[in-house]
Amino acid sequence: MRKFIYILCMLPFFMACEDVIEVDVPTDQARLTVDALMRIDTTQASSIYIAEVKVSASTNFFDTIEPIEVDQMSITNLETEESITLFNTFNGSGVYQQETTIDFMTSGELVLYIEYEGLQYAARTTYVPSVPVTKLEQGDATLFSGEETEIIVAFNDQPNRTDFYLFDFDFNEYLVTEDTFYPGRTFEFSYFYDDDVKDGMTIDVSILGVDRPFYNYMNQLIVQSGGDQGPFQTPSATVRGNIVNVTGVEDLSDLDNIASMIDQDNFALGYFAVCQTFNRSITIE
Repeated sequence: MRKFIYILCMLPFFMACEDVIEVDVPTDQARLTVDALMRIDTTQASSIYIAEVKVSASTNFFDTIEPIEVDQMSITNLETEESITLFNTFNGSGVYQQETTIDFMTSGELVLYIEYEGLQYAARTTYVPSVPVTKLEQGDATLFSGEETEIIVAFNDQPNRTDFYLFDFDFNEYLVTEDTFYPGRTFEFSYFYDDDVKDGMTIDVSILGVDRPFYNYMNQLIVQSGGDQGPFQTPSATVRGNIVNVTGVEDLSDLDNIASMIDQDNFALGYFAVCQTFNRSITIE
């Protein structure tokens, strides 16, 4: 009781010394932000795939990210020379969709093309395979507070190739890993959720195959966000993806060279990737 009274007596002193502190937060121009992560689940019986891209405009730090409408959006398969046009299916949502096939998405190089406010943007990618999760179970270990929930994950890496993986642990929690230290072998690890995960909750876990550039991109975002944001939220510092400003360029055959030759002040944020994904769920007990 004596300690409690002392604290109350000190409160007026601290309140009398309050000053308003102005903090300069990072600012940047509004930029087109593109969420074009295509997850290809080849375990589904249907060969139909709904390609979906979400677009928004980034604003200053702590400001709301608003969905936008673009003038044009398409995906072209350079191998088959087939193109699909994506349309805003939900007015005002910034979500663009089009029905296509899994073959279209997994064969050859794909180019995403977007026109927005007089500027043109493009990104190239190819389908990256993954492997299934072979083990997903709840463990009983903890970390610091003793209230964490452990899940144990395992998968079999493919031999004779270099692989990069992105794990989606639900709740906008992500982890990247490469097979440098476990090539062609079974890799098992533990992942811990904080005490917000309760008994009876069902958690969806996905493993995605990614290439090295997307692995590096996601690794930077996870480090900056502390692991608690999705891959297409505005980071504390600008992390550039593979969306290139191609305004005025007719030949999009070499986006890497285009990026080094033209003015990139008006680049877009986000990433275009096509990844095989395997999904499993676990109910916390």
